Amino acid sequence: MQEQRAHWGSSVAFILAATGSAIGLGNLWKFPFITWDNQGGAFVLVYLACIAGVGLPIMMAEILIGRRSQRSVVGALKEAVGPGWGIVGAWGVLCGFILLSYYTVIAGWSLFYFVQTLGWSLSAVPPGLQTGDLFGQQVSNGRLQLGLSLVFSVATVAVVYLGIHRGIERLTRTVLPILFGILLLLLFSALRMEGSAEAVAFIFRPNFAELEPGGLLEALGHSFFTLSLGMGAMITYGSYVDRSQSIVKMSAVIVLLDTVIALIATVIMFSVIFSVAGMEDQVGASTVGMLFISLPELFYSEVPFGNWLGPLFYVLVALAALTSTISLLEVVASYLIDQHGVARHKSTLICGATVFVFTILAALSFGAVPNLSSFELFEGKQGWFANADHFVSNWMLPTGGLAITIGAGWFMSREATSSELLDGNEPGWFHYGVWRFFIRFIAPAAVGAVIVAVLFFGVDFS
Repeated sequence: MQEQRAHWGSSVAFILAATGSAIGLGNLWKFPFITWDNQGGAFVLVYLACIAGVGLPIMMAEILIGRRSQRSVVGALKEAVGPGWGIVGAWGVLCGFILLSYYTVIAGWSLFYFVQTLGWSLSAVPPGLQTGDLFGQQVSNGRLQLGLSLVFSVATVAVVYLGIHRGIERLTRTVLPILFGILLLLLFSALRMEGSAEAVAFIFRPNFAELEPGGLLEALGHSFFTLSLGMGAMITYGSYVDRSQSIVKMSAVIVLLDTVIALIATVIMFSVIFSVAGMEDQVGASTVGMLFISLPELFYSEVPFGNWLGPLFYVLVALAALTSTISLLEVVASYLIDQHGVARHKSTLICGATVFVFTILAALSFGAVPNLSSFELFEGKQGWFANADHFVSNWMLPTGGLAITIGAGWFMSREATSSELLDGNEPGWFHYGVWRFFIRFIAPAAVGAVIVAVLFFGVDFS
């Protein structure tokens, strides 16, 4: 027997849950790195334009599909778009499954660095500490990786097990204000640092001469990936939205919060980097390098208040990761609940355990198990983790997102989409005709450009 469908307690509850899904390591990890790599300013401006022109229209499309059908991603696409579109939903469930399996590993690293930085703050940094060596030692320690991943997996399963109201909604109502508070506290401290003015200028002063064509594609790709689009998370969360709540208003707030948080995190990280002489030349040449190698060293060198900023920062990373992992597990678990009538408790345990089997493969692919660490499916990608990340970022998310934009723009009728968006509560700035133009032409072209860049120009969005 199918369970009666739950709904978010209010529009604020949905906004917090969806914002938590969108806010994750992409905001605190990837966006600062690609902003640094693309020389700030002009890249950020292009990114903001892409968020408004691509991310927001697709966000509205996914939520309206979910609310219209009141089902998780497979059933939602079948009912709202057409019977054959269930395969697109299944692709989204598989995407969420694979993404969760390796995302949990990175989330576990935040726990390790919280414990490490807390220890350094309470006692002292070990003499001659090399953060690069520390990172290499912890990721290659198989038992440690499995333990950290298991802790994060259990926390994720526990929240989803309790359901929409007692689990996800309650957690996000508690965690998101704490996350915002930590972020603002870190921002206040960062703006008092010596290098803060230089950091702000680097981020917000556009210089288009420094922006290369690859940066345009990266801004476009990240504007889509950062909002948890293309894998059914927003369709699934949208299926719990009450019909009295405005999709347009909620989508705008979610996109705004996600973007502001990414920018604040970037200001914090760059203020730290620019406050230590010569450190801008030593920032790691990867997203991992910036977050888990460069920053721990900077917090405990010459940065004011670094001994308490360090632990706080990794609490922030862990909370952001948790709000994302619960949305990914909800995508997978809700498929069994809606399509196969499995009770939530049983579905969550089955899905959590199955995902963790693949988490083990990712966790042991950094040197702990040679075969998993040398595994290569895509050229230049070594290890199970790297190949899974490449497959999701470059193939699954773009193709899923393109299918959803085409489904909403070309296969759903004007009456079907307008009835969801024009509900009498929409804000005055929203014009349905503009949204329809963007979802039919601009968004598919933009996501299509990402796929073309991967297929023919070797661009890597992982």
